[in-house]
Amino acid sequence: MEGVARIPSLTALTLLLPLIGLGLLLARPELDVEWHHEPSHFWLVLVAAAVNAVLAYVTNIAAGRYRDARVVLISLAFLSSAGFLGLHALATPGVLLAESNVGFATATPVGLIIASIFAAASTSPLAGPRAQTVLRLRPVLLGGLLALMAAWAIVSIARLPPLNGPPTAFEGAGPLRILSFVAVALYGYSAWRSFLFYRHRGGAVTFSMGVAYVLLAEAMIAVSLSRNWHASWWEWHLLMLAAFAAIALGARQEYRRGGSLSATFGGLYLEATLASVDRWFASAVTSVASAEVRGESTERVLSDLRREGASDDELALLSETAREVRRLDAAFQPYLPSVVTQGIRGVTADVAASPGQEREVSVVFADLAGFTTFSETRSPTEVVGMLNEYWGAVVPVIDAGGGVIEHFAGDGVMAIFNAGGDQPDHAERAARTGLSIVEAGKPVATAHPRWPVFRIGVNTGPAVVGVVGADARRSFSAIGDSINTASRLMAAGEPGQVVVGKATWEALGEDRAGEPLGALRVKGKSDLVEAWRLEDVSRN
Repeated sequence: MEGVARIPSLTALTLLLPLIGLGLLLARPELDVEWHHEPSHFWLVLVAAAVNAVLAYVTNIAAGRYRDARVVLISLAFLSSAGFLGLHALATPGVLLAESNVGFATATPVGLIIASIFAAASTSPLAGPRAQTVLRLRPVLLGGLLALMAAWAIVSIARLPPLNGPPTAFEGAGPLRILSFVAVALYGYSAWRSFLFYRHRGGAVTFSMGVAYVLLAEAMIAVSLSRNWHASWWEWHLLMLAAFAAIALGARQEYRRGGSLSATFGGLYLEATLASVDRWFASAVTSVASAEVRGESTERVLSDLRREGASDDELALLSETAREVRRLDAAFQPYLPSVVTQGIRGVTADVAASPGQEREVSVVFADLAGFTTFSETRSPTEVVGMLNEYWGAVVPVIDAGGGVIEHFAGDGVMAIFNAGGDQPDHAERAARTGLSIVEAGKPVATAHPRWPVFRIGVNTGPAVVGVVGADARRSFSAIGDSINTASRLMAAGEPGQVVVGKATWEALGEDRAGEPLGALRVKGKSDLVEAWRLEDVSRN
């Protein structure tokens, strides 16, 4: 319950008020007045169903784009409650049938019970270690849910057993009452987990999801105990509308800040999804910025990204961020090796002017895990301010370790050791620098708890080092499979970790401490790659 304790006390009290009010109405029956007004019931339920249907639609889009199991389950929770709530609206006498029946009247508790299962699953291992199972079964789950709602509507309209006959005085009576209290427990679990996510990630949508689950749990209690058309019965209708409205308002706030669906629901995505989004966003920013550097039109790059599924808002954000990153690159140009700045440590004039020499190097890749979520919820000025502060701490560390910064790419930096062939201890230098980058970033992250955190990849191996490009545009670079492997090792690490390859690990000898990660399957490599999480390099 530690996460719940962090909810502001005023919010906690506000969430308790409906339950207190329900208890008062049930304890004092004379206060639980009856108000039988069919038009109000129809429009109240229909509006709540419509809001929920929109949420189901947008979360389904967000889930499909990045194939995120958690958002898939959340979209199914919205869909089940919206669909059955819509059927309940048809229970209003005179809308579809002259009189209501059991099928339509009990549709709401049935939909809420099913939704509670999906909600709890979205915060369970089914949305984590076993996410692939959910993604594999997604068509079955969606098709089965739609078929169930269609069958429920047909049987109710045809007045077939067991959904025929007039509704009882309590819509949650009998077996539904038992299932309703199971649903209350599931919503409570979902709310607790959502507040834990909020504590870890923040975000208006994450918090509003927790609030909504609390309100839906209270609605389930009211469904089970209230009498039809009495004040306590109207209360659960209002609680459901408030729950869905809370999520809609949270989503609207996040969308206005970030301008995209990935920014809106970023707080709900799995870590693996966020890592994938990070890589896509960083790659996209680099592509746009590189086109600008070459003096080319960015329209072709943006068109390619649009075909990949990027929205207009995301493309605008990418363009603006790329321009800011270009300004950042210009600000750090003194640190970058080129044919003009040949005096950078270890890179002699011969090396800088050569078409390329093969030598063994160690390379450090560092990027900020969670950069995409951060950047999509902040203005480009704030993003660049964050990058400036991190690079201000990191660049001197690389400089002190004897590394050559090959390039900045959005939220990442690549540094080469032994670029000039004069660092026999290059593997140790690179490993120490990787650990030092993590340490240098800690004070910045502590001062700004919501900022992303560095993850590092280090690898040792042969590479061609020298000048590449045409006469009009040349740059110093290192090219080789060992460079690509370092990038993949970085992507395999968690925030705050330094992951090293086999050659680096063995080069460190007995002076290193760490934990084996086993043989990893990394993108672009047919063979498994052995890796270690580096914890320390002893000083002799």
